[in-house]
Amino acid sequence: MAEELKIGMSNIARSMVTDQNTAAAYGTGAMAVFSTPAMISMMEEASFLLLKKLGYASVGTGVNIKHLRACLPGTEVWAEAVVEDIDRRAVVFSVTAYDSKGEIGKGTHSRFIIDPEKFMNKLLEAK
Repeated sequence: MAEELKIGMSNIARSMVTDQNTAAAYGTGAMAVFSTPAMISMMEEASFLLLKKLGYASVGTGVNIKHLRACLPGTEVWAEAVVEDIDRRAVVFSVTAYDSKGEIGKGTHSRFIIDPEKFMNKLLEAK
């Protein structure tokens, strides 16, 4: 049985900026700095893992993110996801990414709690 999800619960995901997660490597920019897609992925990971730890399966449904500052390879980065709103199975997180100097990005991420078997069966039936 899943633990009760509550507003204010939080989780952190950590990563290291490498040559593989730069804007140049992702093809989303020309510079060798932490890419926006990689930062968003880390924010989603923090949100996803919080729900998973509580026993919930979920899918991402939205992001509204601002990338505020660049980070070079070799920089440790982390993202914190905080539950801001719960509407039945829809969950909205406030997400913030950091490095040792402070905020590098912030915004919101939404996820929907699912039953994995029903979710996949529905997709397979629609094929």
